[in-house]
Order: sequence, then C-alpha cells, then structure tokens
Amino acid sequence: MKKLQVAALKEGTVIDHIPPKKLFKVITLLKLQNCDNMITFGTNLESKRMGRKAIIKVSEKFFEDSEINRITLIAPNAKINIIKNFEVVEKRPLKLPDEVKEIVTCPNPACITNHQPVTTHFIVQEERDVVLLKCHYCEKEAKLEEVKIK
Repeated sequence: MKKLQVAALKEGTVIDHIPPKKLFKVITLLKLQNCDNMITFGTNLESKRMGRKAIIKVSEKFFEDSEINRITLIAPNAKINIIKNFEVVEKRPLKLPDEVKEIVTCPNPACITNHQPVTTHFIVQEERDVVLLKCHYCEKEAKLEEVKIK
C-alpha cells in the first residue's frame, strides 16, 4: 500500500526531487517566505532515485518559466508538477536558462556589479556537463559551483 509522505495538493505546483541540502536555498530563491499561499515542504523523504529528497508544494501557485529556470541553478534534477483537481496535469523538466539576471554575484571583485547598483547578468553555457556562467559586463567565466547565488 502506497502511503503519502506529504499531504496531497488540490491545485498548485509541486517541486519534487530537490536535494535535501538545497531545500531552503530553493525556498529563498523563489521568495516563498513572502508567499501567502499554503506551502508544504518536507526534507529527507525516501526516494528510490535519490535515496533522500526534499519536496515543496505550493497551493494555488503556478510559477513563471523564469522562476522555474532559476531552480535549475540550485537543483538541476528537480521536477516540476502542475496539479489541478488533485491530478498531475503537466510535468515540466528543468532546463538551464540561456541567461541569468540578479540572482548570481560576479566572482570578479573588480566587476562593476560589485561596486555600482547594476543588475548582474550572466550568459549560461554548458560544456561537457560543466555549467559555466559568463558575466555580461566583465566577461569573467566561472563554474556554477564557484559562484554565489543570492
């Protein structure tokens, strides 16, 4: 008998297969701490694929593609499920965005974005399973693991 580990959702979005250590980063990135909708999250839940996983369920909220793409930087293997009337009506695979604005700090201390009120802007490139971010302003390239996500 299958037992739900987190309560079912009538309408909204489920972000599933988040690495447990990334759960609160995803919550912060999506600014869910400011959301008035009902939010359920769980961490260290059993997962056949991952061993352990985290999950976020947001009632009556459907995220924009730009918001979902941000999750890819934190949890590239997460899955997005759109729920309507307790049924999964859409499964969205995550895809790296072509560019990222505002959420990443440039690792170059001399970059204008670290000294002026300028929005950060990075071009996202993937080469042989390595994600590189290239600053639009100073052209510094850095691996995703080397940048600070705001």
